Amino acid sequence: MSYLNDDNKERAVILGEYMTDNNSTVRSAALYFGISKSTVHKDLREKLPAISPVLYKRVQQVLETNKKERHIRGGLATKRKYALKREK
Repeated sequence: MSYLNDDNKERAVILGEYMTDNNSTVRSAALYFGISKSTVHKDLREKLPAISPVLYKRVQQVLETNKKERHIRGGLATKRKYALKREK
């Protein structure tokens, strides 16, 4: 679904809306749109504030929540990994 090209100025807005609507991570947004995590992060942190400050504030909240919860998600992923190994 990579319909977002490099010169599309609206990409930052589309990414921001996706992130806030789905409460998603940078990684999941990158996967959904078929672009790199670096591109998502750069668009959200550098381009979006100039384009839509209100949306940027909402995106900041999602990113901050994700940052606070990442250690929990990492622990759950490790737990699933070893549970799968035990089943085999």
